[in-house]
Amino acid sequence: MHTEKHCDAFQIHSIGAEIASGQAPVLACPFTSKVAAILKSACTLRPTCLLFTLFLVWSMLFVAGSRAQDTHAPLPWGQNPGGMHIYIWAGLKTHPPGRHDYPQFLADWSKLLTEHGAVVDGALHAPSAVDLAHTDVIVLYKGDAGFLSDEEKKVLHDYLLRGGGIVSFHDSLCGPDPSYFATLVGAGKKHGEVNYTNPAPVPYTVVDKTSPIMEGMSDFTLFDEAFYNMTWAHDPGIHVLATAVIAATEWSGKHAGEVVPQIWTYEHSLTGGVPARVFVWMQGDRTENFNNYQIQRMLLRGIAWAAKKPVDILVDYLPPPAPVPQQQPAQTEHP
Repeated sequence: MHTEKHCDAFQIHSIGAEIASGQAPVLACPFTSKVAAILKSACTLRPTCLLFTLFLVWSMLFVAGSRAQDTHAPLPWGQNPGGMHIYIWAGLKTHPPGRHDYPQFLADWSKLLTEHGAVVDGALHAPSAVDLAHTDVIVLYKGDAGFLSDEEKKVLHDYLLRGGGIVSFHDSLCGPDPSYFATLVGAGKKHGEVNYTNPAPVPYTVVDKTSPIMEGMSDFTLFDEAFYNMTWAHDPGIHVLATAVIAATEWSGKHAGEVVPQIWTYEHSLTGGVPARVFVWMQGDRTENFNNYQIQRMLLRGIAWAAKKPVDILVDYLPPPAPVPQQQPAQTEHP
């Protein structure tokens, strides 16, 4: 008679009882052939040999378990395993130095967000369904993100259907179909059109001073790039957090002087889906502006809000104290 058993250290006692009663267990583990051969031969052994055989099998299983545990990499120091899951969707760099540096953002903000208590993943390409399986919010910063394959559109659709959040910066809004992209993030920008100021003063006016995302945000001027000729979402529309007067530049033309939303939130639900949140900062042309104190805290709050987490959870996070290195005992020299 054969009895099916899983090969682990906690079953050795029962396996031994089966052998002693004349049964030969069938084992399922990495050592199936070796362990089974030993155990089957153990059926004919004297009690003292049987005990030794069981000890040998237990040792093999203990080593196997130790090796299996070693395959799990330790968490990076300072990572908060219970933090929100953020996927940074970046892209290859475009533009001159100091501008549109998407890979640098991925490098810098994967560290910064980890230091602020998040669990971060990301890449220079669109996320897969597996990438987004446990993601709370996508942080999107790449050029022309609106160019999506049918498969990439499906992945985003399914993600938004379950209420996943999106945060979008600068030229991520650009693509071939601004009306479609507006349904995802509240606005879209047509690829190929002159629709930018180039780096110029962007004078913010905070429209919603009660929004927790804008806490501590004052009306100030940032030297960056603004867009003005946008395709906006309707039913629902965006909720404007801040506007700017479009600067008079060679590229703004007749749009100079217009007041255009530059920071907003967008809440919507796909048919049959869970409400999803979007936060958009339309600047980000210049890499240095991600380090601006007011901007950085606003972005951290916007990310937390879009992830449906407490809005200050990233701003207020305190990492655990650094581990204190153990001092090695002094070596005693012997004559």
